[in-house]
Amino acid sequence: MPKQSPKINRQTALVSQNCSISYGEKVVVENVSFEIPRGSVAALIGPNGSGKTTLIKAILGLIPMTAGRILIFGAPIDEMRDRIGYVPQRLEFDPDFPITVAEYMDLARHKHCPKSRIAEMLDEVGLPTDIVGRQLGKLSGGQLQRVLIAQALLNEPWLLILDEPASGIDVVGEEAFFKIIQHLKVEHRTTILMVSHELAVVSKLVDNVICLNRQMLCFGAPEAALTEETITRVFGEHSRVYSHTKHKNKHTKNSDDHKSKHN
Repeated sequence: MPKQSPKINRQTALVSQNCSISYGEKVVVENVSFEIPRGSVAALIGPNGSGKTTLIKAILGLIPMTAGRILIFGAPIDEMRDRIGYVPQRLEFDPDFPITVAEYMDLARHKHCPKSRIAEMLDEVGLPTDIVGRQLGKLSGGQLQRVLIAQALLNEPWLLILDEPASGIDVVGEEAFFKIIQHLKVEHRTTILMVSHELAVVSKLVDNVICLNRQMLCFGAPEAALTEETITRVFGEHSRVYSHTKHKNKHTKNSDDHKSKHN
């Protein structure tokens, strides 16, 4: 019998229903439920060891859940893998390895995707099309990040997952990243889920924030969810919320030292 097309829910992009994940006897993610509407941007935040990476692996279908289920546009993960794009936090590769941007992009291209989309997607993320001939190892951090996003967009994903996308880029690169996310949301209605420690980025960009520390501690709009009480519950009693007067973005700060840091 021919394979049936999955039943699609075009209004809700991602649903986690009572999701729990364990490694042996250790529960890493416990009873997490949320819904992300189509065309919205959501952030998954939490301290190191909170289960963020584990939950992302489950959403990508890389590890099994011990309880609950995850639906992508109303269908099981296995039926929707081709509709998910993923951008890792960093690309581990030998910078001296002789591979061009075009060759690297082509590694992810599906058979139904024309080669012409490589140049189109590079243009979408604000890179000049002549960058296709550049060696991957010669790119700046911001350029490489945009190439990774362009590659993830090649096959027209409905859900784009970004792991720490603002990590290691300068202010100029960060502003370019903001523009890319807004463009994808407004022009393409791409649903975006980003893992982030940067609460300033979260406050500026996203529609909803998921606060995770093994269990889900909050879900909602940043202005409602990122309260001082919630930040303390998520990041610990030594963290507090403060705001820059210029842009009113919320950050966490450890009261035991005088150095500000983003969590």
